Amino acid sequence: MNQGVVDKAQQVRSGEELSAEAVNHWLKDNLDDSMKAHCNGCETKPEVTQYAGGASNWTYCLDYPNTSMILRRGPAGTKAKGAHDMEREYKLQRALKPVYRYVPTMYAYCEDESVIGADFYLMEKFTGIIPRKNLPRDLNTTKAQTAQLCTNVLDSLIELHKVDHEKAGLSHIGKGKGYIERQISGWSARYSKAKTWNVPSGKKVMHWLEKHMPDKERICITHNDFRFDNVVLNPNNYTDIIGVLDWELATLGDPLMDLGNSLAYWVDADDDFLAQSTRRQPTHLEGMFTRKQVVAYYCEKMDIDVEDFTFYEVYGLFRLAGIAQQIYYRYHLGQTNNPAFKRFWVFIHYLLWRCNKAIKASGKK
Repeated sequence: MNQGVVDKAQQVRSGEELSAEAVNHWLKDNLDDSMKAHCNGCETKPEVTQYAGGASNWTYCLDYPNTSMILRRGPAGTKAKGAHDMEREYKLQRALKPVYRYVPTMYAYCEDESVIGADFYLMEKFTGIIPRKNLPRDLNTTKAQTAQLCTNVLDSLIELHKVDHEKAGLSHIGKGKGYIERQISGWSARYSKAKTWNVPSGKKVMHWLEKHMPDKERICITHNDFRFDNVVLNPNNYTDIIGVLDWELATLGDPLMDLGNSLAYWVDADDDFLAQSTRRQPTHLEGMFTRKQVVAYYCEKMDIDVEDFTFYEVYGLFRLAGIAQQIYYRYHLGQTNNPAFKRFWVFIHYLLWRCNKAIKASGKK
């Protein structure tokens, strides 16, 4: 294994420290027998590091002498209703694991916020490559390998969307029917509630989405944050997917809206400067599909006929603006000091501009 390409956590950010002693004390009394066998040696104090990729929940790596595990908790400060629900995320992954091979194994959930200041859960650590803004230099990728990586990532999303949630006993994870309407009204309300003085109102985009909601709705298990940097690759064969992370937003929803969410992060090689400056996954590489090619590939594999993808494109961009604004709102109020959030308001302007550009190009008023 080339250790130089394996994704590693970094030093814990100031103000987001984790008490390893408190976690260990809780672990001794709350792991079942099977997990205790896995966590042999966890009675010693672990080395604690933190993953920098997440802009929402806080994710830590606990390295013990004989094993490692991941701890997930919500952020400090004001939280949107229903967001950062660690118990739901834990239970959903535990239920999904038997029917979707890329879900990590869940170890334990702690509802007692007094332990570390928030509820949290512990899960399996995948040792591999996370394709963030740029792939590790040591990979020496070819165009053909990059194309294979691209299709494998898309195929893992398609595999999720093809899971029979009723047969798998997962009908309880979301409301299902009426998903499109709930998403449009919900994200419009969340954006408006988190709006700060330095971002647009977004009213034009909200009204357009409400007016142009599709009549046909498909329901499947949706991830709702499916990106390259939430995928873990085999370090011995980087085109091979070994895990999919960050299931906080997963539910029963429309698969084309899930695809729209993913494409909001997808930066083509010929996109403008602002898109390139905010790129967080390697979709610009030679061999990667363009957004249009992604839609065509996905629809062919899913046997879905879509004449116009504009609604789903605009929804994905607006939803991303809503997510970014909620994060920026916490920074604006001083509830987080992560410097990565300082200029999110510029990104929100850009996303709404992209929405309006797509609307204009569609010719649908």
